[in-house]
Amino acid sequence: MTEFIPPGTRFHALPSPFPMKRGGALHGARIAYETWGRLNAAGDNAILIVTGLSPDAHAARNEGNGEEGWWEAMLGPGKPIDTDRWFVICVNSLGSCKGSTGPASSNPASGELYRLDFPELSIEDGANAAHAVVQALGIGQLACIIGNSMGGMTALAYLLLHPGSARAHINISGSAQALPFSIAIRSLQREAIRLDPAWNQGHYDDERYPESGMRMARKLGVITYRSALEWDGRFGRVRLESDRPDEDPFGLEFQVESYLEGHARRFVRRFDPNCYLYLSRSMDWFDLAEYAGGDVMQGLARIRVERALAIGAVTDILFPLQQQEQIAQGLARGARRPSSCRWNRRRATTPSWWISPGSARQWRVSWRRSEPSPYPRDRKPPELEWGTTIPGCLPCPSIFPATTGWSPRSTPPSRWATTAPSPMHCASRCAN
Repeated sequence: MTEFIPPGTRFHALPSPFPMKRGGALHGARIAYETWGRLNAAGDNAILIVTGLSPDAHAARNEGNGEEGWWEAMLGPGKPIDTDRWFVICVNSLGSCKGSTGPASSNPASGELYRLDFPELSIEDGANAAHAVVQALGIGQLACIIGNSMGGMTALAYLLLHPGSARAHINISGSAQALPFSIAIRSLQREAIRLDPAWNQGHYDDERYPESGMRMARKLGVITYRSALEWDGRFGRVRLESDRPDEDPFGLEFQVESYLEGHARRFVRRFDPNCYLYLSRSMDWFDLAEYAGGDVMQGLARIRVERALAIGAVTDILFPLQQQEQIAQGLARGARRPSSCRWNRRRATTPSWWISPGSARQWRVSWRRSEPSPYPRDRKPPELEWGTTIPGCLPCPSIFPATTGWSPRSTPPSRWATTAPSPMHCASRCAN
């Protein structure tokens, strides 16, 4: 297999050797990243984005690559993360196949691909690698670090391992430790890959590739991104208008089956299976409780930021809402000044919690829908109820400027947290 590196990707050479948390070290390793905007003279306008398991560093179009990125709606001039104001860095995770050193990279000791000779990978290794990039760019302290999904874990590790490295943090569907259900799902995903005969103990190539295993792993993952209620609301029991031959009685029949198959086929052969195994396992191992005598809340309390925003999706069962609540409470507990954390999940599809030390009141924001079931079958998703700016509401105006023109019609509810404009320009409501 080869790596999948977008045009315009930049690289930072990690210190050699680069020690790994669980033993071993990397030699001649690198991290792929991209940037947008300009660093100001004070060096205090930098935002770091750490990604989930599969994305590359190309979050949005820039001078090096004019193609749309995976977070195009959020990042760019005049957008919620305004690159006319902020210097934004997005790093590809260590262990990935999108430019950063991983199992699909060449091992300088042998000249062959690392494959399963790659050292055991942890979330903390990815955090330390990202920190090395930030330091190399001459940034002493980030204005904010943003992490989605696995990136939410990486961001928490970054803040814990490098105190004072960021003033603010936005955690989107992340967690401070892997839950048993999440571990179980990822275990099944890895098993599906490893049981595919073409995996061959990690020794596959383009001609003999574990496609069936990767398809099953991807389908399992996609299923966990939505609750049973949302799956029913979006697909129901709608059948395909198919010419399925009689000799294939167990082929695709329902629309939901076709949806999963489409997601799976778009993913396979665009991500290296060994990299998938390593990154998946790194999430299972992550637990901030290791740094606080077994108490995850104390681990979170050791993180010091001026402001933090935790966002979760009600329909996400892989990173359930309770984990974002836990992050919000733990970070509030660690504030140097008195702080509180309040939220209200009533009718909220995407609730969020704002922690601001010393603030007399906390705010909660949600993207509201007029229907309780996402994507009702009898009508299109309704437009947002546009609200007015509430002074002091989320997110802090010093992080996100005003933005307009976003509509949920083309965006699934489960992605509203990562594609909606600044919440203070949506249907904002005070929790007090």
